[in-house]
Amino acid sequence: MRARRTPGISARLTGIVAALGIAVAASLTACSSDTPAPTAFDGPIGAVNLREVCPATVVVQSGWNPEAEFGFLYNLISAHPSIDAGRKATTGPLFAHGEYTGVNLEIRAGGPAIGFQPVMSRMYQDHDITLGFVDTEQAVFASATAPVTSVFAPMTKSPQMIMWDPQTYPGVKTIADLKAAKAKVLYFQGEAYMNYLVGAGVLDKSQTDSSYDGTPSYFVAANGKSAQQGFASTEPYVYEHQVQARNKPVAYQLIADAGFPTYKSTMAVRSGELAQSSACLKKLIPVLQRSVIDYLAAPDAANKVIVDSVAAYNTGWTYDADNARYAVRTMLADGIVGNGTTGALGGFDPARVGRILDVTEPIFTADGVALAPDLTPDRLATNEFIDPAIGLSSS
Repeated sequence: MRARRTPGISARLTGIVAALGIAVAASLTACSSDTPAPTAFDGPIGAVNLREVCPATVVVQSGWNPEAEFGFLYNLISAHPSIDAGRKATTGPLFAHGEYTGVNLEIRAGGPAIGFQPVMSRMYQDHDITLGFVDTEQAVFASATAPVTSVFAPMTKSPQMIMWDPQTYPGVKTIADLKAAKAKVLYFQGEAYMNYLVGAGVLDKSQTDSSYDGTPSYFVAANGKSAQQGFASTEPYVYEHQVQARNKPVAYQLIADAGFPTYKSTMAVRSGELAQSSACLKKLIPVLQRSVIDYLAAPDAANKVIVDSVAAYNTGWTYDADNARYAVRTMLADGIVGNGTTGALGGFDPARVGRILDVTEPIFTADGVALAPDLTPDRLATNEFIDPAIGLSSS
C-alpha cells in the first residue's frame, strides 16, 4: 500500500521554480505530444451544447491518481469510458444529466503519472489542457511564472488533515492539542500549511518532522506516538482496513479547521486565456456544479470508472470501491463538499482567497520565491462562471 503523496508546493521549492521555468520556455517553443484521444459518439446533443463553444475534447489535468475527490468528472463520462493505461488518461463523451453535450472529456492522472510535476507546469507545457487542478497556495506560488486563475472549487474545505492515535492521545481533539502532548508530527517537506501552523503557534517547530515519504511505515513503527499528515477522505479508511500492521481507527482534524483554509484542487485555467475561454466556461462550469450533486447522490457508476482506471494505470496507488464510498461519506459528513459562503456550490469567498494570499506571501518570499507584483484575490480566483442557483439543495 502507498499512502497518497502530496507534494503541495513541492518537496523542494527550488525544484518547482526550475520546473516552472522549463515549462514556460517549453510552451513558447513546442506543441504537445500528448494529444487528446479521439472518442467517437454519434448520439444527439441534448439541452447543453458545448460543441459550439468548447474544444472537441475538454482536457483536465488532475493533481493525483483517480479518486473520489474527482468523482464528479468521472460521473460525466461514466456512460462510455475509454481507459488508456499507457497515457494514464480516461476519456469519454461528456454527458450532462444523461444527455450528450457534443464534446469529449479527457481526465489525465497526475502525481506519479507525470513525475510529480506541478499541474501549473504541465498546463504551460501542454496547451491542449483546458483546466488543471490547483490549490490556492500553489496559484500564489506560481503567480509570476505560470499564472492560473481558478474558476471552480469542487470542494468547500480541503480534505487535508493531521491524524493521530486516539488511544495514545485520548485528550487530543485538535491539532493544537498535539502541541501540549508534545507529539511528533510527520509531514512532507515544503508544505505551506506547516509553516503557518508553526508561525501561528499551533505547533512547535521542534515537534515537526518533514521526513514523511507517503508510506505508513513510520506511523506504524511509532506505535501511536507520532501524528501524521494525510487526507480525511483516504487515510482513516486505509489505516483502519488496509494497513494490517495497524487495523485501528485514527482521529484527525482538517487543516482548514486549524486556520489554513486553502481551496484544495480547484479547477483553473491559464490566466492569459481566461477571456478567450469564457464562452466555454459559462456553459461548462454549471455542468460541473450539477455533476458534483449528481455524483454525491449516486456515486457507484463513476466510482467503478475510478477504480478501473487506477487498476489499469498501475502507478503504485491502490484504491478500491469501499475506499471510494468511504470518501463520499466523509466529504459530506466533514463538510468537505458544500455550498460555502457564496451559497452556490463551487464558488469562492474572496476574503478567504485573500487570507491564503496574506498567509503564504511572506512564507514564499522568505524562501526566495518571486511572486507576481500587486497580486490580488481576483487574479487567483473568480466566480464569473458559477451559477448561483446551483447548490447541494438543488435537484
